[in-house]
Amino acid sequence: MSEALQSLLDLLDLERIERDIFRGASRSAVVPRVFGGQVAAQALVAAGRTVPEDRPAHSLHAYFLRPGDPGAPIVYSVDRIRDGRSFTTRRVVAVQHGQPIFHLSASFQTWEEGFDHQAPMPAAPDPETLPTAAQMLPRYADVFADPGVVDRLLEARAAVDLRYVGDPPFASVGEPREPRSQVWFRTNGKLADDPLLHVCLATYVSDMTLLDSVLLAHGRGGWSTGDVVGASLDHAMWFHRPFRADEWLLYDQESPSSSGGRGLGQARIYTADGRLAVSVIQEGVVRIPR
Repeated sequence: MSEALQSLLDLLDLERIERDIFRGASRSAVVPRVFGGQVAAQALVAAGRTVPEDRPAHSLHAYFLRPGDPGAPIVYSVDRIRDGRSFTTRRVVAVQHGQPIFHLSASFQTWEEGFDHQAPMPAAPDPETLPTAAQMLPRYADVFADPGVVDRLLEARAAVDLRYVGDPPFASVGEPREPRSQVWFRTNGKLADDPLLHVCLATYVSDMTLLDSVLLAHGRGGWSTGDVVGASLDHAMWFHRPFRADEWLLYDQESPSSSGGRGLGQARIYTADGRLAVSVIQEGVVRIPR
């Protein structure tokens, strides 16, 4: 296991300070605020630790309320909304400096038989044939407003092997493209056989690139190039089938709409053998800098 992955797992290993209250550490991201995927993953960890192990998460719905302070811990308070025969519902509020910064509702379900169909997996190249982040990102160092961004991006993504299918948005600034992007990802090391851990790590990664497709439609380079500013507003995920975050997953993303200073991204995550594992939708603020 890589040192970066172990550091991420430590970040997700929340401290229980009361029966339903947990505390998590923070760390800075590429921008000077807590990475939204971190808060979402930690909140799901908090919710999952109040649920029986035989009830895996099947969905989450969340709102990002305030920017997180990377220099302060985050306290997660879990509300046990309902414990039914098949479904369990939890609500989590993340607090910093006495104010809520994030709100999550998550639902868990016992496994059961049912109808089974799915959208087919789109075509994508073998991830092993694609360049790693360390190979790809330095090629575009000159497009970033801050020369240190490449190093910060590599550090922020060191726990995950994330590979773009085709050019990333910052490769073609000023050239609008089809609002669709794909990445393959897996953790940089093997994980324990804990379904909640794999779901939480997929949640963490899901916030990294989902709004890229919005930028592609308008020829914008990204959050670190200086030609657009943004932040996640809300995030929803549905976990359809079991998967492992330490095995290759295809993140197929597109943007059906942007308007009113907001952009919508929607995506599907497939296992390498073609099973639809997760559906994701996120809206974020996407603005031209004043």
